[in-house]
Order: sequence, then C-alpha cells, then structure tokens
Amino acid sequence: MLLVSLSCTGPQKQERDFTSEIKRPNVILVMTDDQGIGDLGAHGNSWIKTPNIDKFFNESVRLTDFHVSPLCTPTRSALMTGQYPINNGVWATFKGRDMLHGSSITMPEVFGQNGYVTGLFGKWHLGNNYPSRPTDKGFDIAVHHNSGGVGELSDYWGNNYFDDTYLVNNTPKQFEGYCTDIWFDEAIKFIKDKKDEPFFIYLPTNAPHHPLYVEERYSKPYDSLVSKNIPSAEFYGMITNIDNNFGKLDRALKEMGLYENTILIFCTDNGSQFGVSEDYSLGWNKGFRGRKSDKLEAGHRVPFFIRWPKAGIKGGMDLTDLTSHVDVLPTLAGLCNMTLPTNFEGDGIDFSEVLLDPDKKIQERTVFVHHRQDYRQPEPVKGSCIMYGKWRLLHGVELYDITTDPKQEHNIAQDYPEVVKQLLSDNKTFISKAIQKKEYQELAHKKVGSNLQKTTTLTIQHALGEDGPIWMQDEIAAGIKNKNALHPIEIMKKGTYRIRCRRWPMECPGTINGIPEQNPKGLFEYKSLDVQRVKISMFGKSYQKIVAPLDEYIDFEIELNPGKTLLKTEFIIQNETYGVYYTYVELVKES
Repeated sequence: MLLVSLSCTGPQKQERDFTSEIKRPNVILVMTDDQGIGDLGAHGNSWIKTPNIDKFFNESVRLTDFHVSPLCTPTRSALMTGQYPINNGVWATFKGRDMLHGSSITMPEVFGQNGYVTGLFGKWHLGNNYPSRPTDKGFDIAVHHNSGGVGELSDYWGNNYFDDTYLVNNTPKQFEGYCTDIWFDEAIKFIKDKKDEPFFIYLPTNAPHHPLYVEERYSKPYDSLVSKNIPSAEFYGMITNIDNNFGKLDRALKEMGLYENTILIFCTDNGSQFGVSEDYSLGWNKGFRGRKSDKLEAGHRVPFFIRWPKAGIKGGMDLTDLTSHVDVLPTLAGLCNMTLPTNFEGDGIDFSEVLLDPDKKIQERTVFVHHRQDYRQPEPVKGSCIMYGKWRLLHGVELYDITTDPKQEHNIAQDYPEVVKQLLSDNKTFISKAIQKKEYQELAHKKVGSNLQKTTTLTIQHALGEDGPIWMQDEIAAGIKNKNALHPIEIMKKGTYRIRCRRWPMECPGTINGIPEQNPKGLFEYKSLDVQRVKISMFGKSYQKIVAPLDEYIDFEIELNPGKTLLKTEFIIQNETYGVYYTYVELVKES
C-alpha cells in the first residue's frame, strides 16, 4: 500500500468547536474559466496584474496540489455532484455528455435542503433544458448564459460579452455592461437582499474563455508583452477584469459585515488555454507542463484558495498534498455542519477537519482523471491520469514523480513497476464500479412535455453524431453544415407534440434558406442555404416536409406516447442530410 498524508505549512490555527454559537457561514465559490495554474501574480507570474486575488492568496489557506478535470464541463459536474465525471455521466462539453442526469444530487440542492438560499451567476454548462437547468438542480436564483460560452450557438443570439441577454430563472433579460461585471454585480445584489439568512453563491465566470473580448483599458497594458512574453493581451486583460471584480466582491462583504463569517473560495476549472503557448515558450505555467485538455499536470492542477476568518481558516497556510474537485462538496458540508442526503454517493473526502486543525491528517486515496470529448465512454486506461501522492501515471505506461520532475520529462515506470501495478489495480477497481452505474451507460435525456418547461430547445451544438461539433453563432451565420442530428429526449405525457425545425433561433427570425431580418450588433456576415426538405425521425418512424421559399420553420405535429427516444432532425440539401440547427419541441395538446 502506498502511503500519503496531508502535510501543512504556515501558521497554526485553533480547532473550531462545532458546538459553539458560530452562526452557520455563508459560502461563495468563485471559479474562472480556462485560467491556469500560472495565470496569477501570486503564483509567480511577473507580467499579470491580479492584486486583489494576490491579497486573497495571502489571507487564505491554499490547496497547492488541487486537481480538477482538464475541461470545463467535467470539472463542473464533479464540483457540483462530488462524483467523478465518469460516475455522473458528464465527461465532455457536448454531444449529450454535458448534461447532468435528473437524479444527480447537487451542491445547491444540499445547501438548500440545509436551510440556505442559493444563487448562480455566470456559467452553468451542465444542461440547458429540464431537468438539468440551474433552477432544476437547486438554485433559487440563476442568472446565467446557456451552454459553454457567451456567443456559442446555444447561447442567446447576438451575445458578445457586452450588453447581452442572459437568462434570469430561465427568462431572457437584457443587461447593460460587460459579462464578468454583470455576474459579480448580480451576486452582490443577491448578497444585499439575502444577507440576513445563510446563502450559497456559485459564481463561475465565463471569462477568460474564448472568444477573448474585453475592454481595451484592460488589455492595452499587456500589448507590449505579446509574442515576447505572453500569447494574448486580451486573455490577461480578462483576468485583470476578474481581479477587479473579485476585489469589489470582497469589499462588499466587509461593508455588509459579512467578511468574518463567509467562506470565500477562488479556484479555476482547468489548465490555461491562452495564457501559455503550445510550446511553453510564452506565458507562465508555474514550472509545469500541460494546458487545457491535457493529462499533463498543468492541464488539471489549478489554484484553490479558501478563507473563513471566523473559524480561523486564513493567514497563508498551505495544504500541500493531493486534493480534488470531488472533495469540495463533502468538505463544505463538513464546514457548514450540513447533513448530506442518505442517497448521496460521492467520490470525494471531507477534509474540513484538516482545514480547521492542521495536526489532523487526510486519508490516503488514489485520485483519477478520465474524460473524453465524445458521448462514448472514456478509455479506462489510455488517456487517463492516475494520481497518488507524488506519483502521476499517464495512459497506464508513463510514471512521473511530480516532486522531482514537475515538467514530467522523465518516465520512470520501469524503475517503479510496483507503483505502476498498484495504480493500475486501483484504476481497474474504480472502473469496474463506474461501469455498473446507469450514468456511465445511459445518456441524460431532455424531458419534454413537463409543466416545468413549456418549450425544449435542441441545438446542433449538442446533437449526437460522428462529425466534430460546430460551436459558434458565426458558424450558423456562415451556413456551416454538420451531420450531427440526434437528440436524446423523453416524452413525459401522452399528447400532441409540435416539433419545429429552424435555421435561425426564435430570437433571430429569418427564413430557412434566407438571412435574418436583423443583424444584432452587426456581428456576422450571413450566407443563405438551399434546403429542399426537412426530415425528422423518432420512435422508429420518419416524417418529411418540403421547404417553401418563405418558410421560417417547418412544423411537425405528432401524437406521442410517454417514453425515451432519439429524435433526429435533418435538413436535406441535394439529397444529403445535415443536422437542423435549432429544434423546438412543445406539448400542444395533452391526451
């Protein structure tokens, strides 16, 4: 058996007495998107300006060996459920594997069941439809954009980070200002409104995810460093804007008298994408190799800072051994004295006692990274990273001691065959349990016909198929074709359903073969299509209709019985079939 314990450095703290009269703490979890381990001044980056987060770093307990998944959606699924992506079924960013199952137990549900009011402000990316929207999964208030990024084709049409339309409890509302500013401003409004009751805020920014849009006043100071020291001024500018907002949030907590009894967390969701060049010649990676989507260390080792002054979690202490995103939910439950549901099946550990008393030790265990950008299951070994203490086993054949070889340049698998054997055995046991779960075997289905969502919106971005996905609104404007066309849905009630197939989303009217009536913000150049017919298939039956010149959409009204199916919606162009860009399904008459 390999042995590891959690070592601590820094000032000692007094153990919290859970029976004392400390009021249940508020919790704010801030997570940025695509900001890596080196994209902070506090982590040794001499070019970037992050004074507020650097100050918070000095006030916090730092998890210096904290790991997530290499991509945004699997990290979010693990954080919200306390389960590895391979166990909750959400291991990709599209194709049906970016949506939580309705049965998943989530962090906001746990907080809500324990008397907290809950709010989300920013990026969700765990489902755009019932039963996996933020409001379905435990959030009382949710102000967010759809899908993985602002301006993606599943997002509200025309969004570009400035003066956008976001969803407020699933209803579109236009805002004024820059996206990151809005997330923090809305969170602060929520705090002011709910400050007299315990609250949980999840504040996952979409920045600095691409596209790299930010006001020039943030990016201009970095222009002279581009191609000399850093890859992108805009990326750094987006982080500086986040830093300004983080400072604003921290000041608001102090002004409202909430500083002492609020657990505040800063972390990121995966390795850097635009802060480090592919050859590592530009940017700062804190001495590691790896970027977003990599199994190398900096692909999944990220910052995690936590502060709770009233309980003594503060003041520059490092927890230096292995921790993971699946640990956050049970640890917060421990810190907040919350009861977890009896049917909760988490993969993480509760290390709250270690945060409160550094003399205590974390239990030894192996940590896993599995993901795959596909609806198919991840490879059990190939493409994996298996971690235990200082060891990193990549793809089952490359072994590294991360303490002596942080850049993972020297494969020592032949020197430590017993370590490789043990880690592979741990992984085999882990996979054998995972494949028995329904979440591993089955796709999450959008539930159609529920009273909780009148219209289910299906986009080609999340359709199943063999083609690579199309992501952005400008690809729709350009008429890029793609054969992905399958959508897992579940019909909830017997009745007549309308399935409406469109080239353009409802908020941007236009004919199927023409261009929209309006060009929001002048963002795109539009190209027409030549769709002759539209075809849909489900429950073993197919239906077709001819497209007339002025048709904005093609409707199919079909009597359906309850059950699960794969709905296939296709444009037919010169006898070739392509996925419909936008499909809207609605129960129009219950039988």
